[in-house]
Amino acid sequence: MANLEARDGTPLHAAAAQGDVAALRRLLAAGAAVDARDAQGRTALLVATHANQVAAARVLIEAGADVNAQDAIQDSPYLYAGARGHLEILRLTLAHGADLRSTNRYGGTALIPACERGHVETVRTLIEAGVDVDHVNRLGWTGLLEAIILGDGGPRHQQVVRLLIDGGADVNLADAQGVTPLAHARQRGQAALVRLLEAAGAQR
Repeated sequence: MANLEARDGTPLHAAAAQGDVAALRRLLAAGAAVDARDAQGRTALLVATHANQVAAARVLIEAGADVNAQDAIQDSPYLYAGARGHLEILRLTLAHGADLRSTNRYGGTALIPACERGHVETVRTLIEAGVDVDHVNRLGWTGLLEAIILGDGGPRHQQVVRLLIDGGADVNLADAQGVTPLAHARQRGQAALVRLLEAAGAQR
């Protein structure tokens, strides 16, 4: 990590990656630019988020770091924390102006990859925050479709689907090819999800 600051980032990026709170405070007090970018367009806050360095993220956010600053591949601290299930950092970003309508390089909200990966508490948190449960990404998929198509149908994805249903997701919103969530669940032999969807009024 010592080469980070010389190669593609600032000392602030290196301290963020290491979770070195004392160094972060020192650098910020000395006038370091809180939203300076590295070679990949990442801020120190995004670097801290990548490493799930909660204390470092908190220091940077309290110093005014932009929780919506996107890098070269359109990740932001908010979007990345949601996608990876970094719940504590996600909650910090939500409390400091996270743009719920912002989207990643796939045109998806933070909710969609959280559904895919079965991050139950993250999904709950994002739904409660008001993220659009029926947002469709560039693949033509909603969070519900990703939970079914890319999930394993196990307990975590069952909880995700239940949360989406309870959150008002349209259980009949089909993908770009016209295949419904219920049809996808049946094709994959996801019996528990089929039951959940049918109980919620899913058709076809």
